[in-house]
Amino acid sequence: MQAPEAIAQRIERRLAELDAQGLRRKLKPPSGIDLSSNDYLGLARDPRVAKAMSDAALREGAGSTGSRLLRGERDCFRQIEERFAQFKDAERSLYFSSGYLANLAVLTTVAEEGDVIFSDSLNHASLIDGARLSKASRAIFPHNDVDALRRMLDETPAGAAKFVVVESIFSMDGDEAPLTEYAQLCRDRGASLIVDEAHAIGIYGKRGSGLMEATGITDQVLVSINTAGKALGVSGAFVAGDGNTIEYLLQRARPFIFSTAAVPSVAAAIDTALDIVEQEPDRRARLLVLARRLRHHLRMPGDSQIVPVHIGENQRAVAVAEKLQAEGFDVRAVRPPTVPAGTARLRVSINEGLSEAIIDQFADSLEKALSS
Repeated sequence: MQAPEAIAQRIERRLAELDAQGLRRKLKPPSGIDLSSNDYLGLARDPRVAKAMSDAALREGAGSTGSRLLRGERDCFRQIEERFAQFKDAERSLYFSSGYLANLAVLTTVAEEGDVIFSDSLNHASLIDGARLSKASRAIFPHNDVDALRRMLDETPAGAAKFVVVESIFSMDGDEAPLTEYAQLCRDRGASLIVDEAHAIGIYGKRGSGLMEATGITDQVLVSINTAGKALGVSGAFVAGDGNTIEYLLQRARPFIFSTAAVPSVAAAIDTALDIVEQEPDRRARLLVLARRLRHHLRMPGDSQIVPVHIGENQRAVAVAEKLQAEGFDVRAVRPPTVPAGTARLRVSINEGLSEAIIDQFADSLEKALSS
């Protein structure tokens, strides 16, 4: 079936606009040295994780066959949720088949009409969409600006429930949210703090449970959202928090109720990944050492494994990425709408499987690509 002529012409115009702006994207499989994935600890291809998943698939089958409130529930989901809650030092957790669904679920369920969601201006698209779909009002505060958030909270009418929503490690800039200050501010102003730990889980904190652990604010957060498809190397996401809040999500969150449950074998893979995170802390220590090494080359502060190389113009970002890809480095250009207009960049992602020599070679090639 073809689209009506008017719709077909509109789509054609929109695609032409993307081409003119250098914003049309292409699907491209992995090739070369990984400097673009979120597999920070190398667990996605770890034989132990893969074997746990394959063995579980033989036991549990290839699919869940329905939503978890129907026939899709399995003991393995309950067990991995209990384990993850302990890992996160929370009363309870609930597993979703993607981080996107988890964020939509939290913000469209917990926040209600008359409430206000305060969202960092650089929050991930899933948090933005969750806030938009919520019946609550939205207030966007400047990135990591505690003072601006304080003023906005103080200007909120009395009686409105307030939710402050941030990432702990921001996905495109790799910088940390001032979680300690946010936690104090929420206590003082009667707001609830919601933290997306997508890029911190498995890496930060003594046990690797995230930046909330590292900053000591775990008991001051309403819920955290923790993806299993990045440092943990598998897929899906856990929402962790107090028992009643998680029970409420199970009962009322539409992305949970109306989604087919994940493939059951992911639970065994996540369980093994958590074993590795807890038993092999050298992995995350090495990851941050390598990240600091590249940041030193680029004269960039911090130690996050996400290293942004800001370029600005869309076509130039693509051209620089292509030069590096030709030298065997799989790094990708990130352009609007993923990042704000005029801030196209390379989003370099470090993983613990890289060597110091590769980091040095990449830094040298990057400098040449940027100067040519």
